[in-house]
Amino acid sequence: METTNISESGIPKRRALGKGLEELFNNEVIDYSAVEEKIVNETPREEVVMLKLDELRSNPYQPRKIFDQQALNELAESIKEHGVIQPIIAKKSIKGYEIIAGERRVKASIIAGLTEIPAIVKDFNDTQMMELALLENLQREDLSAIEEATAYKKLQETLGLTQEELAKRLGKSRSHITNMLGLLSLPSAIQEKITNKELSMGHARVLSKLQSEEQQLSLAERVISEDLSVRELERITMEPTIIKTNPQKKKESKNNEYSYLQSELSEKLGTKVVIKKNKIEISFVNDNDLNRLLDYMNIEVEK
Repeated sequence: METTNISESGIPKRRALGKGLEELFNNEVIDYSAVEEKIVNETPREEVVMLKLDELRSNPYQPRKIFDQQALNELAESIKEHGVIQPIIAKKSIKGYEIIAGERRVKASIIAGLTEIPAIVKDFNDTQMMELALLENLQREDLSAIEEATAYKKLQETLGLTQEELAKRLGKSRSHITNMLGLLSLPSAIQEKITNKELSMGHARVLSKLQSEEQQLSLAERVISEDLSVRELERITMEPTIIKTNPQKKKESKNNEYSYLQSELSEKLGTKVVIKKNKIEISFVNDNDLNRLLDYMNIEVEK
């Protein structure tokens, strides 16, 4: 770790990240827990300072606004009994400090009646602050699929990454990132049902492959009212919307030999794919969804 100058108040004037942390940020895959663990483990005890709780404010890039009150109360009771075991990580700002890691500990300490909290002060740039906030948010056990997808989208936009680059950065498969981002093309009413756990991730992925918003909304209601499984929903979406009596129907049924490819492509692209008459039809819901698909296929269009 780099040496630092200590002010008269005992608070470091400026503390850089250190080469070890810079390497973590430059790695192809970044692990939020690894960053926090490295900072805590490599910081000498004498560099842990006490910060006043009323001088701390949330990371401005933190997407999480709601915290489980019961969990906070339980943590507050633990803090009353054992104190704050692991210091938070903060950054000096123009006025006070911004919390980089440990906002739950800060909130619980306030509930516990503390006025100060142990902290490690580090310098992070705005991009690193945002990346850490979004990565921390992705660590939550109660994270909904929509919140996860929104975090991916913000990371992608903030860091200027393609879907493939983002997948590598997070240690995820590209198809997982594509499927998650595809959820953001669903109507807001369905996204809300996913967030409220009325619809599962599996249901959402099936619905996201449908072209018609009206069908998406109608089937979402059926899933809830009839308690349909994902498999049952998949069967319904495979039913033809119009019954064809064309005598050539039997001839066209040969296209069923490509059904496994349709399913595979739909899974990879996160949208409906139809193979027929030597053509591949890829559906998209709106411009954002089209851009997502172009990004997946590494196709750049000059405007």
